[in-house]
Amino acid sequence: MKRARGGGDDEAPRQNGAAGGRKGDQQHRSDGDDGGAAFGPTDRQDDDNPGLRREIRSKYRDLINSVQQNREDMLSPSNNKLTEVLEEANKLFKDVRQAREAALDAQLLVVATDLGKEKASQLFAEGTAFDPTAFAENLLSFMGLNRLENGEDGENGAVDGYLPQDAWHRVARRAECCFQTAPSFHYMMGSFHAEPPPPKQRIERQRKAPSKEAKRIMPTQLKKMEESHQEATEKEVERILGYLKSYYQDDPTSPISYYEFVIDPNSFSRTVENIFHTSFLIRDGLARMYLDTAKLPCIAPVEEGEVEAGGSCSRKQCIISISPKTWKELIDAFDIRETMIQPPNTQYE
Repeated sequence: MKRARGGGDDEAPRQNGAAGGRKGDQQHRSDGDDGGAAFGPTDRQDDDNPGLRREIRSKYRDLINSVQQNREDMLSPSNNKLTEVLEEANKLFKDVRQAREAALDAQLLVVATDLGKEKASQLFAEGTAFDPTAFAENLLSFMGLNRLENGEDGENGAVDGYLPQDAWHRVARRAECCFQTAPSFHYMMGSFHAEPPPPKQRIERQRKAPSKEAKRIMPTQLKKMEESHQEATEKEVERILGYLKSYYQDDPTSPISYYEFVIDPNSFSRTVENIFHTSFLIRDGLARMYLDTAKLPCIAPVEEGEVEAGGSCSRKQCIISISPKTWKELIDAFDIRETMIQPPNTQYE
């Protein structure tokens, strides 16, 4: 009966909307306190108001027709009609409650989006037509270029003239509004020039004089220690030189291998000591080292006459290193079974 009395297509959606509203109302009531009512009585009356819905649809159609008819005018960069249409559509969308009005709003959005895209492409095309020569001319005029009186251009179209001293300051003042920078630092109570503090006078502290007991005992102890170590080293060097001379005199034609002479197969520490003390013989010119036919180092004593004739300029020194691993490899390579330098009877500390 209601559909016959309405006599139009507008009544059927209203009936569906009312039924949907009642179903939604019943559903929210069944949910209890968790959901609550989604719409109030005033909202349900607006949904069932056919006059309000018809007015919204009419306004949406008017906006769509306005955009389509005034398309060429809206494409102009100086025309803001498209913005006004979108603002009007936002106001209408606040009263949209049914699908038909929402579909019209989506249709208007599609038309406006296409128009905005085309307008943006035109703006980009216009932006590419940048004339650097005109820009440079305008920039020079803004900076206050003082042209020459003859007014003739220089070579390659350059403008003759000179800029004032504050030309770039003008550009900086004009451009500073485009950058959000922090204000420059300044002193609230005037400028502060940091100066280095005056140098402090250095007061020399008087050293505490040692007691008579320390003066008498300490130098004596140090002197005895130095003398004991020096004497022990000298004695050990002389002892090793005696071994070297005795081996050389037994067979002067047979070269003495350096590694066989200094390596002690039973003690790595004694080997290091032998190398250390033998270095004094080379330094003082009491012994010499050379390479045999197999390019292996050999050692031989130097006679007193040879030391004086050779002089210190003909002697050369080098630094060698040895590790326990190298020590064992040398023992195996030269097949060393006994030491040529016997350890001393007493060990000097």
